[in-house]
Amino acid sequence: MESIELVNYIKAPASSIYQVLTTQDGLSEIWTKKLIVKPEVGFINEFDFNEAEITKMKIIELQQDTRIRWECVDSDKEWIGTRISFDLSERNNQTAVILKHSDWRAMTEYYQWCNYNWSMFLLRLKTYCEGLTKTGR
Repeated sequence: MESIELVNYIKAPASSIYQVLTTQDGLSEIWTKKLIVKPEVGFINEFDFNEAEITKMKIIELQQDTRIRWECVDSDKEWIGTRISFDLSERNNQTAVILKHSDWRAMTEYYQWCNYNWSMFLLRLKTYCEGLTKTGR
């Protein structure tokens, strides 16, 4: 099994980042505008990227300001059954965000493309959260 593992350091409180990663308003700013999201364990978030299928992520764990875990229940066939986690830890006035996308069945060209896209996701998260911190929102 393959896994994508990335880290980014964001000059924002873990509570702000957690809010962005668990709410419809937050995720619509950094991922897609077409989504249905609720911060509830067991809820199936839906993300529409204007592709053949809607990506559906079941929330399997929420630990306030520290951890979010999803399981992909519908999407591109390579994503189904994979798990995504975000681990947040604050230190030295910044938050480390560790993103893991695990349980890939193989390292394919699509896996490599998703690796790039998750990096861009973390960059958008950083830009957005640091902007919120600067404006005091």
